[in-house]
Amino acid sequence: MEIIDAIFSHQLPVILFLAWILDLCFGDPESLPHPVVYMGKWISFGEKRLNRGDNRKLKGALFAVISILGIGLLTWFIFKLLEPLPILHLIISSILLFFCLAGHTLRKEVRMVFEALEEGLDEGRRQVARIVGRDTAQLTAQEVRTAALETLAENLSDGVIAPLFWFVLLGVPGAMAYKMVNTLDSMIGYKNEKYKDFGCWAAHIDDVANYIPARLTAFLILVAGGINFKRIQFLMKYGSKHASPNSGWPEAALASILDCRFGGPHNYFGKEFYKPYIGDNPRQLNIEDMSKSIRVCLTAESISMLLSIIDLFFVSF
Repeated sequence: MEIIDAIFSHQLPVILFLAWILDLCFGDPESLPHPVVYMGKWISFGEKRLNRGDNRKLKGALFAVISILGIGLLTWFIFKLLEPLPILHLIISSILLFFCLAGHTLRKEVRMVFEALEEGLDEGRRQVARIVGRDTAQLTAQEVRTAALETLAENLSDGVIAPLFWFVLLGVPGAMAYKMVNTLDSMIGYKNEKYKDFGCWAAHIDDVANYIPARLTAFLILVAGGINFKRIQFLMKYGSKHASPNSGWPEAALASILDCRFGGPHNYFGKEFYKPYIGDNPRQLNIEDMSKSIRVCLTAESISMLLSIIDLFFVSF
């Protein structure tokens, strides 16, 4: 009974620990309904009906804010209803937070890109298209590897550290609200003709929500890979040299560990967009770099999880 009482008196660290273990073991369960899938359907529903006519920026802003607050408040309301049922509350909280984490799936997808390249360039292009938004049909083998490792670093922030950050601040409703922010940005937060007005607010909210997590991720990558003054200098030089105010920080941190170069021009929706280079060593990346990157990112994730669990445990007193 004392163990059970301790669990329910310190629910937040227990929820985080269980969610993390689930993600480490299973990743995104393709056979189960995923909240992000329904978020995507909701965004598609709203975009088709609102992204036309006049006042697209205002309609996009209202849609983004209502969607984010709506999922956060809905989650909070469900948990209020579950308060008399602590076991069910604990289970559902852990599962929802598990759905907010993407570390295992991200590492698996990046590994599969490098393995696909061993079979052929076309296979590598098809595989990397699963995890990047850029056009992949004309990528070289080096560009495929670079795209995969950039995504690994960037999505360590978006898929692990940022949901964790908002969970520590606002619980599961905060993590779910963040997933809506991130999903909105990934679907409509583009600067092309179709979305530049309607998705403007979604993109800016995502920038704000990821500002601190992206920089925390960069620091954790440096710690996991072996922090030193040269790598800190590299991060400070290149972290802000990205089209996104946040993505460059974790990418620069990983590039400093690998002593490589990320960035450069990419094609999105048939148009070329120039992204400044991160680093100045254009060496060829290889499968050993992939293994090292995955190991460093998993270590960074583990450090952040353990520190958060310890912090939540002591706060719960």
